[in-house]
Amino acid sequence: MKNIIAPSILSADFSRLGEEVENVLKSGADWIHFDVMDNHYVPNLTIGPMVCKSLRDYGIKNFIDVHLMVQPVDSLIEMFAEAGADLISFHPEASENLDSSIARIKELGCKVGFAVNPAEDLTYVKKYINDLDLALLMSVNPGFGGQKFIESVLPKITDMRTIIDECSNEVRLEVDGGINPQNIKSVCDAGADTFVLGSAIFNTDDYASTITNLRNNIG
Repeated sequence: MKNIIAPSILSADFSRLGEEVENVLKSGADWIHFDVMDNHYVPNLTIGPMVCKSLRDYGIKNFIDVHLMVQPVDSLIEMFAEAGADLISFHPEASENLDSSIARIKELGCKVGFAVNPAEDLTYVKKYINDLDLALLMSVNPGFGGQKFIESVLPKITDMRTIIDECSNEVRLEVDGGINPQNIKSVCDAGADTFVLGSAIFNTDDYASTITNLRNNIG
């Protein structure tokens, strides 16, 4: 399975977001990652479906990966699907009915993922693994960008890789939080195949060089 680099636009320059996203994709990124926070489930407020739609209207055609850190989830599932999301991940405990939320994402033509915080176990993901397209493991506590990678998440990545390898369908293993050129290899070696990076890409002067360096580090 190809390794995916998914820059998080949370760290982009929002005064020229369309240009930023276009540049990072031309520089070799694969997906665009949305960190959606509601100042309720997590202590911050970020972006909504209008931003997703504006990028589609700007001409961005690449895969858009939406991580909902919100509660409740179902109304935003609908709005992001209509705005052009390709994959929607949510935190299982934030849904009032997991089966219904999963089914609705699929009905709307999107792929579905579960997100797991650093202190949480893999119970929900393991139970629903055959319904998922992606397992998202947070390697920082959700709510803010620019945090340091939590090293204790590495064994959980390996455990998640084992669960995925034993399931009957193809599921990506995404890791989000504090990834940079220095630690991306250890995240990859632990079992991840999809890497979310924010400031480690957008705070550099040369996106292409940064992304090339990241790819070289994971082979």
